[in-house]
Amino acid sequence: MRIAGREIGPEHRPFVIPEIGINHEGSMSKARRMIDDAAAAGAECVKFQCHVIEDEMCGAARDVVPGNADVPIWDIMARCALDEAQDRELKSYAEEKGLLYLSTPFSRAAADRLESMGVAAYKIGSGECNNYPLIDHIASFGKPIILSTGMNDIASVRKAVGVMERRAVPYALLHCTSLYPTPYEKVRLGGLGDLAEAFPRAVLGLSDHSLHNWTSFGAVPLGARILEKHFTSDASWPGPDVSISITPRELRELIAGSDAIHRALGGGKTILPEEQPTIDFAYACVVSTRAIAAGEELTRENVWVKRPGTGEILAERLDEVIGRTARVGIAADRQIRWEQLA
Repeated sequence: MRIAGREIGPEHRPFVIPEIGINHEGSMSKARRMIDDAAAAGAECVKFQCHVIEDEMCGAARDVVPGNADVPIWDIMARCALDEAQDRELKSYAEEKGLLYLSTPFSRAAADRLESMGVAAYKIGSGECNNYPLIDHIASFGKPIILSTGMNDIASVRKAVGVMERRAVPYALLHCTSLYPTPYEKVRLGGLGDLAEAFPRAVLGLSDHSLHNWTSFGAVPLGARILEKHFTSDASWPGPDVSISITPRELRELIAGSDAIHRALGGGKTILPEEQPTIDFAYACVVSTRAIAAGEELTRENVWVKRPGTGEILAERLDEVIGRTARVGIAADRQIRWEQLA
C-alpha cells in the first residue's frame, strides 16, 4: 500500500506510527510539543484521534469506566476531544514539520471531518474492527485504511476485510491485544502468522500496547511492516495512555532498530566477498613449527596450523600434509606450499 507516496509492505522498512492519540488531554501546547518531539526523533508521521462525542457515544457511556481509567469514558473524551479548528491546526502544524498527519475517527461525523480536512489515509481502531457500517463509510472515501484487530478473531476480521475489498481500498491489518499494558505473554505475536495466512493481500503490522519496544522489534521478522505505539513527550504527564507510551528517546530507538532489523532479514548461509579481508587474517594455514630437512617426513611435531589465512594450504587440509616428505628444506615458521612436498 502507499500513503502519500510512502510505500508500505514487505520490501520496505517498517512504517512507525507514534500515536499521540489523546495524550495531549485537550492541551494544544502539549499536542504541538509531541509533534515537535516526534519530528526530532525521526518520525515520518504522527497520529491523533478524532472524537465527535455526540455522534460517537450515547448516554450510557456516562456510566462505563475503561479498564485503564477511573472515570467514565464520556468524561475522558469530553476532556480530551478537540474541535475541528484544533484538528485542522494540528494537521497543518504536523505537515509544516514534514510529518504525515493521521487520525482515527470514532464515528461517522469524525470520519466526515477528517475527509473534509483531506487526510491521506485512515486508521481504524480495534473497537471499530467489527463496526462494519463505519468501516464501509470510511472505505467509501477510497483511501488506504489501517485497521487494528484487537478484541476480534479471524472470522470477525474477515467481515471487515470483505467490506474493504468490496470498496477496493488498500488496507493493512494490525495485530493487537487490547490490554493496557499488555503482558508479554498476552501479546501473541503468532497472531501475525494467522493474519498472513487468512489475508495474504494485507499489509501486516502490530499495534503494540506492551511496555518498551521489545515486542515491536520481535514483530518485524514475523512480517510486521507497520508498528504503532502510543507516544508522549513526558512520561510524567497525566492521561490514560501515558503509562503505556514510549518517549522521544524510545521512539528514536524504535525507528532505527526496526529499520536495522528489516535490513538484516533474508539472505543465506554463504561466504560474502566482503568477508575476504577477515578471511585473510582469521583463517589458519599449514605452517612449519621448526626447520624441516629435505627428505624428512612431515608430522604434527614439525608442522601445525596457524594464522594468517594467506598461505596455500588451509588448515582443513592438514591431514593431506601429514606423512608426506619434504622435497626441499623448509625453514621454521613458514607457510608450506604444495611444491615443497614430494
